[in-house]
Amino acid sequence: MLGAEPRAVKGLERGGSSLAARGPTMTAAGSAWPRLRVPWALWALLTVLLSPWRLWAIEDNQECTWQVVLNKYDTVGKSQESDRFFSQEPLDTVDSLFGLLVDSPIDPDEKYLGFPYYLKINYSCKGESSEALVRKGHLSGLKPVVLVTFQSPVNFNNWKLEHLQIQMEAAPFRSKEPCSAEEVCVMSWYTPMPMKNGSVVMHVDVRSNGLGPFIPNKRFQVNINGFLQGQQDDKPQFTVGNELFNVTPRDFVNASSRPLWYTVDQAPVLILGGIPEEKSILLTDTSFNEFFLVELSIDSCWIDTTYCPRANFTATIYDTIATESTLFIRQNQLIYYFTGTYITLHQSNRSSGSWVRVLDKECIKKLCPVHFHSNGSEYILALTTGKHEGYVHLGTITDGRVSFEMLPRHQSVCERIQVASCSITWAVYMAGKYNLLLLVEIRNATARKYFQLVSYDLVTDYLAILYTIPEFIPDAQGREFLMILGTETFTDCLMVPKGMSYNPYNNLLFIWGNFLLHSYDHENFIFLAEFPKELSIKYLVNSFRGHVAIVTENEEIWYLLEGNYQVYKLFPSKGWKVYISLQVMHQSPLYTPSETMVTLFYEDSNLYQLVYLVNSQQGRLVKRLVPVEQLLMYQQLNNGYTVEQQGSHQTLSFTNLCPFTVMRLKDLPNPQIYTRQERYRAQPPGVLEPSGFHTENSLAVYQGLVYYLLWLHSKYDKPYADPVHDSTWRWWKNKKQDQDYYFYLASNGKSAGNVHIDMDNYEKIYDLTAEHKLPERIFLDKGTSYSFSIFLTVRGHSFTSQPELGNTFQLQSQLDVGVVLNDPDCIEVVVNQKVLINRNSVVFRVTLRDKSVCFDQGISGQYLLKTSMLVKVVGSAGYCFQNTIQGLHMKGNLMVPMFIGCPPGKRLAFDITYTLEYNRLQNKHYFDCVHVDPEMPCFLFRDIFYPFFLIQDLVTGESGSFQGSYVLKVVGGGPTLDTIQEYSEEEIYRFNSPLDNTDSLIWTTKNTTTTKGSAFNIMSHQSLGIEWLCLENSPCHDTVPQSIFAPEFFFKVLVSNRGVDKSTYCDYQLIFLLHIHGLPLSAKRSLFILIVSTSVFLGLVILYIIICLLLPLMVKACNILRWKINNMLTPESYGSHTSSSRASISTSGSRSRVGSRVSIKVAENKAEPEEIMKKSVT
Repeated sequence: MLGAEPRAVKGLERGGSSLAARGPTMTAAGSAWPRLRVPWALWALLTVLLSPWRLWAIEDNQECTWQVVLNKYDTVGKSQESDRFFSQEPLDTVDSLFGLLVDSPIDPDEKYLGFPYYLKINYSCKGESSEALVRKGHLSGLKPVVLVTFQSPVNFNNWKLEHLQIQMEAAPFRSKEPCSAEEVCVMSWYTPMPMKNGSVVMHVDVRSNGLGPFIPNKRFQVNINGFLQGQQDDKPQFTVGNELFNVTPRDFVNASSRPLWYTVDQAPVLILGGIPEEKSILLTDTSFNEFFLVELSIDSCWIDTTYCPRANFTATIYDTIATESTLFIRQNQLIYYFTGTYITLHQSNRSSGSWVRVLDKECIKKLCPVHFHSNGSEYILALTTGKHEGYVHLGTITDGRVSFEMLPRHQSVCERIQVASCSITWAVYMAGKYNLLLLVEIRNATARKYFQLVSYDLVTDYLAILYTIPEFIPDAQGREFLMILGTETFTDCLMVPKGMSYNPYNNLLFIWGNFLLHSYDHENFIFLAEFPKELSIKYLVNSFRGHVAIVTENEEIWYLLEGNYQVYKLFPSKGWKVYISLQVMHQSPLYTPSETMVTLFYEDSNLYQLVYLVNSQQGRLVKRLVPVEQLLMYQQLNNGYTVEQQGSHQTLSFTNLCPFTVMRLKDLPNPQIYTRQERYRAQPPGVLEPSGFHTENSLAVYQGLVYYLLWLHSKYDKPYADPVHDSTWRWWKNKKQDQDYYFYLASNGKSAGNVHIDMDNYEKIYDLTAEHKLPERIFLDKGTSYSFSIFLTVRGHSFTSQPELGNTFQLQSQLDVGVVLNDPDCIEVVVNQKVLINRNSVVFRVTLRDKSVCFDQGISGQYLLKTSMLVKVVGSAGYCFQNTIQGLHMKGNLMVPMFIGCPPGKRLAFDITYTLEYNRLQNKHYFDCVHVDPEMPCFLFRDIFYPFFLIQDLVTGESGSFQGSYVLKVVGGGPTLDTIQEYSEEEIYRFNSPLDNTDSLIWTTKNTTTTKGSAFNIMSHQSLGIEWLCLENSPCHDTVPQSIFAPEFFFKVLVSNRGVDKSTYCDYQLIFLLHIHGLPLSAKRSLFILIVSTSVFLGLVILYIIICLLLPLMVKACNILRWKINNMLTPESYGSHTSSSRASISTSGSRSRVGSRVSIKVAENKAEPEEIMKKSVT
């Protein structure tokens, strides 16, 4: 369960077994805990009592926490049921329910789908029954509010880059289990668990609606696990291997900890190897709130060749890296990868049927992670040994496809730097700069080793030596840090570099081993002297938000705050002993005297341990928080106190080193314009049951409404702008006028399906306010700025007055604030100070502004410049803390990532509404097509065309006329929608350039402003309009009509401001279809049609005249001819023919008298030849 206390591997609890260690108690691999002694316990208690920060909660609240699990449709309402998140196909079972909702504000012609999962929400408090608490909360009005945050995709070529959230209110639902109570025994709250194309990582934040008991907000990781597949019995099974249930303590006890490597914020599934002599890994899709032990289905072979140095064969998985859809492992010298099933990411199924071995001709000694994606891809690095020593294999993962390239391209690093022997120890890839940093070990002729930092540019194929690491550790002589200039003295302890760590936000590079160097320009390094040279660093853990944790070979944990030079020891330490004593007093199950750290990692800027605990001869894996702030505070209390004699007794006096007592952020602007966070709001449909409980049908309707809301969002990015700039406008535009009627039906209990859908409950939120903290990130467009204020209450009295001209004095505070910018050439900062002497406080107004010089135009959200801002209160690092209901927080250091370029969520749209209005006004008329299409109105060929465009902000809801310059090109077209063709670059130039002399122009304008070289016309909202030409060699010339109406043509138009608009970093590109009707025919075709039409008309007239004149003669001639033919057939039977004719006439006459009469016309026709015969006889 996602919200449960940390516990053993979930799979191990099945069948009644547990992850237990039978036998004697094991000892941790790192420093063993000392036995708890009374003096330490008393010291811990004394620390709590005398601490000025009050370590207990600000208010006496119950320790309550939210709990969240996933449920499928068939498990809703069942207790103790949870499902794994691997199904990604939407369900159409809800559509039939919407067909029953007559007299509801839904479109019956639409097809409504649903997501495959629900979120089931409960809460529990320490020492109380969860079922009773949930009932109590429901009766007191408590409703959980769920905020689902979708992580933006890696591949921006397939999916739109956006930061999207949806806020939902949970619906109460009674359990299906038998209940003896009248109303409810067991209940829970449910919301749909939405998904979004391009996103496989979701954060679920649960908070209270403000009613009922106080429950702190809690975040859950709910990610799609593409390495699971369903079986016939609906039980998921891993595709990467077999899940293990019997785990022995030797898998973790006394095993060395190992780093957790993954693509930051993008990997839905994390893996961790390092289990001794087992080809098994720990796998989790909830950031180790739940985890599984999986034995991988790999061949585990060893390729013994002459170019690969022999080493001991082992089944251990040493290096593991997780990306958005692919897992990488290294066993011995071989690399394997496995791509999961993620149909929400890949346009086609890219999943692996089994582990794929790559670089099988190489001898790989190490994998190095690339923590951040860039350019629509993710990356890993493989270091080789043997025949390709001195090369690096750069792996690129794009849309599930994996490829490797050996770098440098032509010569090895050893050959480039002209040394006989070298080896690459570590590699860092700066993807945004296409640059590779290599830590190279070099052996000279005397077998002495030294190390160099080498840079390789992938674009220019240029390799350079940036820095030569000193051979010995410098002698800092008691200082915190030392700038290495080459003139310092050194100790006799060798520097042994082992790895590097790079933060792309502040460009800070660490080189670590038995020392710690850091640099911002990668050429000038600072030596951090407080890290002891007797220790050796095993790996670094970077939060990329200003915090760095260090793990040594003997499992010590150190801490560093970026921008400062002091290194703090967290474990083992006096502060750790105090903290453990307090945890023992609280009987916490997360701490035992015998433990082994498995890994250390950051999650949401909090440091966590994955630890194997052994207690009472039973072992289990738990995830627990490392309380960095509390440990630092305890150490400060331990070092900053004095014992004073007051009369007959002694008292403790603590020295608070924090320079301020209060720190608050003020005047914060609304965050959405800077964070680019889009948010929707949805509430469950109203139910008519008095108790307010929902049914399975109403929950299914909730699924369909949320799905349709997100579907509208995904389809809103269309070229023609709606009259109202909101993605939900089309949903309700024809139903809003009937809103009171729907409310009347619900108020009288007459809504169909006992469900009432309130249109106001499904909307997009544009007016989020700041929460008294800096935003998660800041996007700055060209010339834009961000401002805020820092309010500080000074500890003691630290104001001074300085005389100025005249008799005035200027108050100055000794409390200083510094702002560190990673790219000062791109961003400027202004800090203004205001002293509030009556409040013993000072306010610093900080303004950040883009200098408009460091970024070219780009597509919205793509290829942004990563940088950061660090705000520091001087003297506060490691000393200032604030206690909140959610724990202790460090104050005085604020780091915010910043992105320079075109922010995501901004687009250019064709303003069809104003275009139609303005064209009608200027041309004095408007003629639409005969067959009207409301989605694509027509424009008449002979009219001047005045186009207008909008800049729409999908985040803030702003929509205004585009005031900049742009270039308009016709890039395709055809007489019908089915015959539209794309034009080549040469054709685009001929059809659009005013310099064309081949009579191929499609349009022209009276504007005289053109691009460089006069290649194309530059347009603006003040342009004089477009005149359609369709000259002789253009594709729209001489268009053949498809009917009796005038010819039509569909133009595919590209509008772009790139290179012509200097007001923004955004490269707005809009492609839309323009329907033009009334195209003229060419002179030849017009003359041909005239001649043919005239000829046909005259021919028909002449033919009519001829028929009218000759018809009587032709009829008479035909009659004579027929009589002659009859006469020729009967020349010898005149007499008999005459009597026969008479008899026939007599008979015919008698029949006419007796029977039915013959028609007069027929009789006349028959009589006519008889008269002729009689005349001829006489």
